[in-house]
Amino acid sequence: MVLEVAHVTVLAGHEEAFVDALSEAADTVLPSADGFVAFSAHGWCVERPNVYLFTIQWASLEAHTEGFRGSDLFTDWRALIGPHFDGPPAVEHFA
Repeated sequence: MVLEVAHVTVLAGHEEAFVDALSEAADTVLPSADGFVAFSAHGWCVERPNVYLFTIQWASLEAHTEGFRGSDLFTDWRALIGPHFDGPPAVEHFA
């Protein structure tokens, strides 16, 4: 298993819309992805209040980086949450 850790900087004024979009994407898009295991929303950073943390468990690194990112599901995922990004998210993977 691999844990994807994502820090997303959200545009000012988009906080509520981002959380709503993330919830929708997690409920509708992720469960259809091969290798998806679990999603957890952790919330807003104390020091940087426009940064949101969430994690996704994948069966393998390739399930995320090749399977999901190379699929139409990733396009759907980014269409929902991407409009709220203030720059690219910081994403890392942990064993």
